[in-house]
Amino acid sequence: MKNKIMVLCDREAEYVQQMTDYLKKKEDFPFEIHAYTEPGKMAEFVRGQEVELLVVSESVYAGEVRELAAGQVLILKESERGEIGGPPQTDKYQSAENIYRHMIGKYLERLPDVQGVSAQRREKENRARLVGLYSPIRRCLQTSFALSLGQALAGRYKTLYVSFEYYAGWNGLLGQEGGKDLSDLLYYLEEDEEKFRYRMRLVEKKTGALFYIPPVYAGQNLAYITAGQWKTLLGRIAGEGGYEYVILDLSEGLQGIFELLRMCDRIYTIICGDGPARSKVEQYEHLLRMNEFEDILEKTRKQRLPPVSEWSGIREYRAIHETPSGLEQFTKGELAAYVRKVIEEDLEGGDESV
Repeated sequence: MKNKIMVLCDREAEYVQQMTDYLKKKEDFPFEIHAYTEPGKMAEFVRGQEVELLVVSESVYAGEVRELAAGQVLILKESERGEIGGPPQTDKYQSAENIYRHMIGKYLERLPDVQGVSAQRREKENRARLVGLYSPIRRCLQTSFALSLGQALAGRYKTLYVSFEYYAGWNGLLGQEGGKDLSDLLYYLEEDEEKFRYRMRLVEKKTGALFYIPPVYAGQNLAYITAGQWKTLLGRIAGEGGYEYVILDLSEGLQGIFELLRMCDRIYTIICGDGPARSKVEQYEHLLRMNEFEDILEKTRKQRLPPVSEWSGIREYRAIHETPSGLEQFTKGELAAYVRKVIEEDLEGGDESV
């Protein structure tokens, strides 16, 4: 299939080089990039090609450039004098990531709508392994374990972390209010494979080597999402996202929680030694058996975390409780060492069914 062509033109050679290098490193970038610093040479090339996306700086977009034919045009604004009229515009001097997102947004506008999702696509051999974290015990450091697991796996595998907490607090801590989150992917469930994959690229973010999808900001809305919607979403993320592992930090407020656990390849349940905690786990396991979800129990590994009193210092304990502002802390310390051992003995070297 013929590659789609994107043309970038700006008179600043360093800017063009840096932007080109950045875009070439983006996974699944849909364009063959042709970059220019001279508008005349760029125009000559465009006249002889079918160009899907033309990205030009504000100072370049003048004269004959206005008359060039392209599927989509995006102007990189250099001044502060407001909109200059014509094609869509975005600030030239913002982050390369934001400009990339604008480019993908324009590309998605041109893709045809294909109704329905092929069941065959969900059975790809390269489907990600779903690792679920769920415990009936509250405040048991489940999220800390999940993030440590995600960070450790991300050092060797492409890994995605998804939180299903009602009030995760990530948006404010990371200064990302108003951005896209998990709810946006639910909105696009019926789009075809290519469109959905790029929707994911626009929603996902990264901290260190770990990819994550920002949690739903209006967490109470999670209760209204059906089990069928969750199953479809997780199936598409696992089958089409290009990840090797997807870490699901689950909560009991989700509809069909048992069905979501059943989708997982491995489940970790954090347990504690006190009487009330043991009773909660016993009740949870009894409900699974009563509702014929024994397969969930077979895929579950109970984890009793090392007592905090045995950790090397209060600094690690505090960092663990500052999720996610202390994300880098999840790669070191007693908890990280414990999780790495779990990975080596269970996920990598244990049960072949995982």
